[in-house]
Amino acid sequence: MAQRIVKTAKALRKRSTDVERLLWGYLRVKQMEGLKFRRQQPIGKYVVDFVCFEKKIIIEVDGGQHAVETKKDTERDEWLRSQGFKVLRFWNNEVLTNAQAVLEMIRINCLSRSHPPLNPLPSREGKEKEISPSREGKEKRNFPPREGKERGNLPPSEAIKRD
Repeated sequence: MAQRIVKTAKALRKRSTDVERLLWGYLRVKQMEGLKFRRQQPIGKYVVDFVCFEKKIIIEVDGGQHAVETKKDTERDEWLRSQGFKVLRFWNNEVLTNAQAVLEMIRINCLSRSHPPLNPLPSREGKEKEISPSREGKEKRNFPPREGKERGNLPPSEAIKRD
């Protein structure tokens, strides 16, 4: 089944609708707030029009057939939501006549959607600290000086560079 859904997604990418191509022109190459979107992406047993995995937002552009297939769309949306995605649906006509409002709605949803931290680092309690914060707020390792390179043995110009 996985290979079949991937083949379907590839075929859909090759024959995108005019509306999908129009919207893709605004979403591709991280134009929307630096976020990466994918088009015609398989997720589970479904292929979604556009998805941003970082923000877990799916964008669906619907033609007239979706007015009839509301039950299928509802089941699909419920499953996608159960996987942590937010589904935004727009009618083709909305994208064609008011693309800027559609893009603003997508942008607002992307900015308001935060994601949980990936994997928190394990606790370091009880271990010796080998790292201390530097002046810039970054971490700097405290290594013993190399032989012959102690601060006092460096020419004045090199001592200034290392500070």
